[in-house]
Amino acid sequence: MIRQLTHRQHHHHLTNANVWSWDGAWIYYDIRSDASGAVFDGARIERVNAKTCEVEVVYEAPQGACVGVVTASPTEDKIVFIHGPEDPTPAWSYASFHRRGVMMCPGQADTVQNLDARDIVDPFTAGALRGGSHVHVFDSEGQWISFTYEDHVLAAGSVSKYSNQRNVGVSIPCQPVSVPKTHRRNHDGAFWSVLVTQTHDHPEPGTDQICKAYEDSWIATRSQKSDQDPTSARALAFLGDVVIAADPSGEKALVTELFVVDLPADCTVPGAGPLQGTATTRPTPPAGALQRRLTHTIDRSYPGVATDVRHWPRSKPEGSQVYFLMRDDEGVVQLWSISPKGGSHHQVTSGNESVASAFTIHPGGNHAACVIGNSVCEVNLTDGRIETLAEGGSRIRCLPFAVVYSPDGSHVAFGGAVSSDNGSCNQIFLADSKAGGASGG
Repeated sequence: MIRQLTHRQHHHHLTNANVWSWDGAWIYYDIRSDASGAVFDGARIERVNAKTCEVEVVYEAPQGACVGVVTASPTEDKIVFIHGPEDPTPAWSYASFHRRGVMMCPGQADTVQNLDARDIVDPFTAGALRGGSHVHVFDSEGQWISFTYEDHVLAAGSVSKYSNQRNVGVSIPCQPVSVPKTHRRNHDGAFWSVLVTQTHDHPEPGTDQICKAYEDSWIATRSQKSDQDPTSARALAFLGDVVIAADPSGEKALVTELFVVDLPADCTVPGAGPLQGTATTRPTPPAGALQRRLTHTIDRSYPGVATDVRHWPRSKPEGSQVYFLMRDDEGVVQLWSISPKGGSHHQVTSGNESVASAFTIHPGGNHAACVIGNSVCEVNLTDGRIETLAEGGSRIRCLPFAVVYSPDGSHVAFGGAVSSDNGSCNQIFLADSKAGGASGG
């Protein structure tokens, strides 16, 4: 059975994961005005009740700011989302390096606080960022928050040794961060924030050096780590672009591979350089952060992780396998898996039609939900069997952005573009999972 939850004549945008409240009662979304969500102009964060279809405005941005890409904690009534600049100016308008994370408890206006601090004036502040954070996601314990990041200082600097590149970071509730108010856009943050990936402006061809780190996802928690490895607290899977060759003109040939970064329990200790970076260098990962390459696909018929279908790698709940999208030898985008410890990758699906969307893993661990064709489907991760949960049609097109299991695994939330006489609007739908509750799958 499928149900349409929203009906208002504007777009409703789901984030790729963690859109459900911890108790499964509400689904969070934003209201960016274009169908793909590429224009960041939404003024509100809203939620819809999964049973009653009641809609609530959770947050309304002040002073001309825009908000979006909301995710929820899996353990308590708390959300985090991207917040653009208040009182934007031509010199400081919304950009990938001019945004921040904001946290709050819905219904409690006094709980609104900046997740990450910002300090863009040298000397910079350890635990603060120098640019913009994006797609903030709680880990399974509801404690640490991952994000992708771009750097204002490097983007704006003319004397910089390095360029602005996308990286992955984490915000940790170990201590709040206060910064000098030496710039109007500096602000304090509730969490300690650091970058955990390392990129290179000129990666050596054929090495594991990358020029971009992105589409990150949590794969393990402290409680799931071995007592014999007390220094490694958590880990993130992410996509990284490696260089396989450079022609005589210097043009680089890039391939996207799957990486893991193992995180230390203490992310406040500097590693090879200052956590906060310098005026000419980017921030440096903390001591003990270990960046590892998982896949080596250069020799395949279709090298690299599939990036034309935007997706985030996902792990089983216990972290034993990481799933990602890659083309088979016929060029069809399939679901694949690999151990986060490394080794050979394994093809899960083998259909004639490509997986066409981001996906999530059932809390039971043995199924994944995604879009294939114009249908929301459920993939058995053991044998690759595919079952249809919701079929699109002439009136509804299943959107590729988000297909997200409820906390108990009984439902899947997804977006559908609904056509009417007034045009098309992205609405939110529910489908029943055939894998059943969390103990199923």
